[in-house]
Amino acid sequence: MSTLRVLVVTRLFPTSVEPFESPFARQQLAALGRRCDVLVLGVVPHLPGAWLLGDRTRPGRLTRVPARETVEDLAVIHPRALYLPNVGRFPWLARVNGPLYLSGLLPYVPTLWGRFDVVLGTFLYPDGCAAATLARALGIPHVIKAHGTDVDVVARWPSVQRPIAAALREAAWALGVSRPMVSALVDLGARSGRAVLLANGVDRALFHPRDKIASRRALGLPTDGRLLVFVGSLAAQKGVLELLDAWRQLRAEGGPPLHLAMVGTGPLHGEIARAVAAAESDHGARCGLLFAPGAIPLDRVALHLGAADVFTLPSHREGTPNVVLEALASGRPVVASRVGGIPDVIADGSTGLLVPSRDAPELARALREALDHAWDEAAIAAAAPPSWEESASRLHHLLALAAAGSLRDVELDVSLRPP
Repeated sequence: MSTLRVLVVTRLFPTSVEPFESPFARQQLAALGRRCDVLVLGVVPHLPGAWLLGDRTRPGRLTRVPARETVEDLAVIHPRALYLPNVGRFPWLARVNGPLYLSGLLPYVPTLWGRFDVVLGTFLYPDGCAAATLARALGIPHVIKAHGTDVDVVARWPSVQRPIAAALREAAWALGVSRPMVSALVDLGARSGRAVLLANGVDRALFHPRDKIASRRALGLPTDGRLLVFVGSLAAQKGVLELLDAWRQLRAEGGPPLHLAMVGTGPLHGEIARAVAAAESDHGARCGLLFAPGAIPLDRVALHLGAADVFTLPSHREGTPNVVLEALASGRPVVASRVGGIPDVIADGSTGLLVPSRDAPELARALREALDHAWDEAAIAAAAPPSWEESASRLHHLLALAAAGSLRDVELDVSLRPP
């Protein structure tokens, strides 16, 4: 049997300039690459003249991304695609970004012809829609994998609903990382027999229960008191402001110091930095400190989860965030919003607590309860999903079916938890 040849079209992939971007994509595709031949078209958003901005803005930084590179033994080509920035403020303009994205791919068609069996597009728009058009040009099937914001936000913009529906309708498979997302894909245009649940995985060699004190010492964090950990974009939609309010409320109640580590970067980075300084001047370590280490590699994320008493992600919307799965694998209880695919993976009261989004007082209550509860670390770790190798194996199976034209409608329930 010949080796399956997969062409991946995505913006959700790390580069040498942004090495910590989309670690879930890097891990899954690297595992896929150990099973078949994979070429990643890691599309880079491009604005003319952005190099003049230097590293002060993301468009400026991205001008330094090389045309080709190797990531986790995967060959990566970085086409440049023009785009209109901030279309979220003007959704009626969003449809323009689809053709612009595609224009960055079309010059590669002659060199790609006859070299691949299937195209995998990740993120509905513009990536998935462009992948569908590219697949038609190459005369091969395509598969679309959705993640969260693309389904919950982008797909609601009227200007892009028609191309999304067409791309999903023509897809050999439409893959979602949670059951609610699979249902949403059907509502958006995917055929019900071809909409499939494909859970993400976890690097079990990296994310596992650790000694809290040893982890805190390795990170230079206080060993006294209790520690809440957040990992994600420092953005309003991640519930960052509600988390700050809840932490301040709990911190003011007294008792052992309550520290908070907010790992990541984003538009609220400046506000978080000011909160760090305010916590240091306001009773400091006696009540609890705030730490903001920025974007860090996965091994440091694993140490932060190992150091935590409770992991929290009070997002306003989500798919199935991989950091929640990583927290479970680390044996840490999760306090998270009851949104997207999170209820699929958190057993309320057993592996964590679910709370309504945008509700700081309720978040504070749940965090207090989680901190006071005696959790079963081994049971929480056992509830985490399988490894990335198993996730990639199932993805490989679906891609092979698509390439072979074995497209019978299926009821394929890829479990979110190990059997």
